[in-house]
Amino acid sequence: MPDIILLNKPFRVLSQFTDRDGDPPRQTLANILSAPGFRVAGRLDYDSEGLALLTNDGRLQQQIANPKFKYWKTYWVQVEGTPTTEALGQLAAGLNLKDGRTKPARVKSIAPPRLWDRSPPVRFRAHIPDAWLEISIQEGRNRQVRRMTAAVGLPTLRLVRISIGDWRLGDLEPGQYLTQSTGRKL
Repeated sequence: MPDIILLNKPFRVLSQFTDRDGDPPRQTLANILSAPGFRVAGRLDYDSEGLALLTNDGRLQQQIANPKFKYWKTYWVQVEGTPTTEALGQLAAGLNLKDGRTKPARVKSIAPPRLWDRSPPVRFRAHIPDAWLEISIQEGRNRQVRRMTAAVGLPTLRLVRISIGDWRLGDLEPGQYLTQSTGRKL
């Protein structure tokens, strides 16, 4: 039996199977797949896209979500503005946020990646440049990458998680998923 599901979570879908707070209700993972016994290992916020891992192994879920196990989570981030060397250095060194200092991150500028169209699309502004960054973190605080980029004056326009540890998004389109076995005894 598979114990991991790799899902490309679409934009504006909750990383859970029910919406207790939405009025009107928002889309959830239940709109995409049926996976009794599976839980999300490290959430991806409603406004973010990309790799979500689900598992039916509670210990594995805790390992993936807990920063002490040091799983790198990598994101492609479209930001408003032009990143400076100083801003990239601040992101890499760690920043003071309201909930404490972030751990050092891996950060680099990248060419715009080939991605699926998002609905609705990111708002285009002719007179305001945007850029893409690849950011890898070992934490997973609430909206951490968005708060980090905002702290250096580069608000996030689009955020796509492409990997968690050795698990990769690959060619999965939004809403597509695949199952794997980790080979662990449950």
